[in-house]
Amino acid sequence: MLSHDISKKRAVFRELHQSGCFVMPNPWDAGSAALLAGLGFKALATTSAGYAWSCGRADGQLTRADVLAHMRAMVLATDLPINADFESGFGETAEGVGESVRMAVDTGVAGISIEDSTGNQTMPLRGIDESVERIRAAREAIDASGGDTLLVGRAENFFVGQPDLDDTLIRLKAYADAGADCLYAPGIKTREQITAVVSAVAPKPVNVLIGWDSDLTLQDLAGLGVRRISLGGALARAAWGGVLQVARSIAEQGRFDGFANAPSGRELNVLFGK
Repeated sequence: MLSHDISKKRAVFRELHQSGCFVMPNPWDAGSAALLAGLGFKALATTSAGYAWSCGRADGQLTRADVLAHMRAMVLATDLPINADFESGFGETAEGVGESVRMAVDTGVAGISIEDSTGNQTMPLRGIDESVERIRAAREAIDASGGDTLLVGRAENFFVGQPDLDDTLIRLKAYADAGADCLYAPGIKTREQITAVVSAVAPKPVNVLIGWDSDLTLQDLAGLGVRRISLGGALARAAWGGVLQVARSIAEQGRFDGFANAPSGRELNVLFGK
């Protein structure tokens, strides 16, 4: 992809964060990306879990090379900006994170998110000081590469079993001060939690994850000051759920009556033939 195309995507992506609220669903391959782009969404995001499952692996088991190749393929899959789920930055040190982020920027993504989780169940969160150093390293790498890629700082408290809102707010404010352009605390669900996060990092934009049945609508979240909404691995889980339901019916009951809601081959050929 030409550099001016990438720059245009990044400019569009930054503009989306200036006002209003948009939904940024998470495809896991080129086909799901094309499908979502055809539905009129304005940006897409990768999902580390969704892609790992498509490779027959658990979330977090793919290598940096695997993830970078996937990011590049997703950038080429549609004309929409792509935000990259870059897990915890693929670096043991802040310097390692910086190196990985430089490589990620080269794939053409419009945004990169960095988590503060460790993958270690006994100590699931990095210390705040270390996490801030890693965000700063990511910021420096992006700036050295032109500065137009959006940096997202993620506080994983609610995702790793430590749902401490006060600590989450401290972390997000520190990441904002360290150079994150957008802040994200996956797992917060209530209006009170969302409002607290939005207020803590204002005027910087906030991403909210909706990966479960929720009574909150797009309009509700916009009213709370949320700038963007992502779905994480939820669409991938929904797709796998459909496969499992039909396949189990066949394997366990010998029944072939689970295809009523599946699109026809003709519909899909028309969709992907555009």
